[in-house]
Amino acid sequence: MHILLIHQAFASLNEPGGTRHHEIAQYLVERGHRVTIIASPVSYLTGKSDSGRDSLPDQPGIQIIRTYTYPALHRSFFHRIFSFLSFMISSFVAGMKVGEVDLVWGTSPPIFQSLTAWALAGIKRAPFLFEIRDLWPAFAIAVGVLHQPVLIAASEWLEKFLYRQADLVVVNSPGFIEHTRNRGARKVELVPNGSDVGMFDPQDFDQVILQEFQHPEKFVVLYAGAHGMSNDLGVVLEAAELLQDRENILVILLGDGKDKPSLQEQAERMQLTNVHFLPPISKIEMPAALAASDACIAILKPIPLYGTVYPNKVFDYMAAGKPVLLAMQGVIQEVIESAEAGLVIPPGNPAALANGILYLADNQDIGIQMGKKGRDYVIKHFDRPQQAEKFATLLESL
Repeated sequence: MHILLIHQAFASLNEPGGTRHHEIAQYLVERGHRVTIIASPVSYLTGKSDSGRDSLPDQPGIQIIRTYTYPALHRSFFHRIFSFLSFMISSFVAGMKVGEVDLVWGTSPPIFQSLTAWALAGIKRAPFLFEIRDLWPAFAIAVGVLHQPVLIAASEWLEKFLYRQADLVVVNSPGFIEHTRNRGARKVELVPNGSDVGMFDPQDFDQVILQEFQHPEKFVVLYAGAHGMSNDLGVVLEAAELLQDRENILVILLGDGKDKPSLQEQAERMQLTNVHFLPPISKIEMPAALAASDACIAILKPIPLYGTVYPNKVFDYMAAGKPVLLAMQGVIQEVIESAEAGLVIPPGNPAALANGILYLADNQDIGIQMGKKGRDYVIKHFDRPQQAEKFATLLESL
């Protein structure tokens, strides 16, 4: 079977960003299928086009086509919309040139690329699979980014249209099932986020990575991921300010995003000597970075709708055997509590986060046990090969 994936934010294993789709594509090829991916040359995480994409080795069965995208992704909301629309058009043109397609796979967000996937599926008379990774436009409305009534109405109409048109809707969190069904999805299946546990070794001490991340005299708390509006990293800086008198605690913010410059300026104004900002690294390097840390933070703004998400980073933290400081509530809280894999912190509360860091710093044996339990739980319930097999079975059923 030849599968065509339209995915502006696609990231391969040798670049920063979420690599779920590359990992699943590799599994599909091992199963005998062929995958063509149309993606942007501009990194969704960094906003740059120089993130090592040209060094991706040839992989039989996987073809990645990078097509034009308006580059000013992080300048403003309207520049971001122009970026989405430019990719929607260019990916359609590129997709028309791809022959003998058996299934078209669209993924959201951004939702506009899924309109391209739907159109290509119709033209090529192939089934249309619609994958939901975030509830857009609901999240954009909740955080206040999308507030114009006309745009909200148009976005919600497009969302419902695509749900109704899809032969199958796949969601990566149980929190999304009711939302999609209530808006017209005919068939919904859950293939949850997770982690390829085989990639993560808690003892993976790569010497190059250690130079940046390991501080033997410190208790290292790591946040890895996007530095954007939703990630609420200002709360992490405020928690670090409360911990300034504990010289043995270091907070590392690893990644990139639209808000990173302002966060760095904020940390400088606060004279935080216990916070380090580091540039994003590839997924291949991430296991060593996590191995060099002692605890890991997952955080989102205290918006009720964010209680529906399964963040990928949480499962990677668990796979690496690290205790999780979860400043979120909802379905992912249930995972951490069931696994006994960390501490659940009230979102938006710097003092509570600081207290959680102090607890793990002062009770490192407990943190180590949390990490072991988290890794065992991911192996049992959220290992990527298990998810890829279910996803492949769903594709083949179409």
